[in-house]
Amino acid sequence: MLKVENLKKSFGGRQILDDVNFTVEDGNILTIVGPSGAGKTTLLRCITGLETADSGTFIIDGQKFNPQDLEKSDNVMGVVFQDFNLFPHLSVLENLTLAPIMVTKQSKAAAQERGLQLLKQLGLQDKENLYPYQLSGGQKQRVAIARALAMQPKILCYDEPTSALDPNLRDEVANLILDLKAQGVTQLVVTHDMEFAKRIADKMLTVQALD
Repeated sequence: MLKVENLKKSFGGRQILDDVNFTVEDGNILTIVGPSGAGKTTLLRCITGLETADSGTFIIDGQKFNPQDLEKSDNVMGVVFQDFNLFPHLSVLENLTLAPIMVTKQSKAAAQERGLQLLKQLGLQDKENLYPYQLSGGQKQRVAIARALAMQPKILCYDEPTSALDPNLRDEVANLILDLKAQGVTQLVVTHDMEFAKRIADKMLTVQALD
């Protein structure tokens, strides 16, 4: 379970997040919604350690957690970025195995075995030797999810998972997220798409722009 208490963040004297509180139960999906500029992505970046919160407490499974502590956070939060951030010079399988080999010191064989399992699970079993430019938007999305899952995070976070995709792929992404939920994956989803958010959410957090 993830619990966030009294999270605050400001930029240049402007308060972006003010006393944000929420809880996500294991295996559930929390969607974070709100207008543009309300701080949805900033909230996600604070949770994942990509931004430093001004104040607030993060609790994972009853223990205080510092998202900035890289040594301890590698297997806590996985992030699927809005533009996927795949390495263009690496194959699909190399994208999946780089972090497990470099960060968690898995053997190449173990990392590849896990990577191939994830690709099969996500319907990409014949794409391991392709490069990102050879993939469709939906395929890049699934590779990005597989890469995050390769680190076996406790929580998988998405920043606007449908924004870079054709609208027709929205249902595919929703089904994928719900499939992962069925497998017990805890997920946080930042989205501007209210219909999409309602479809996948166990709980919805609305953030408002501050004056």
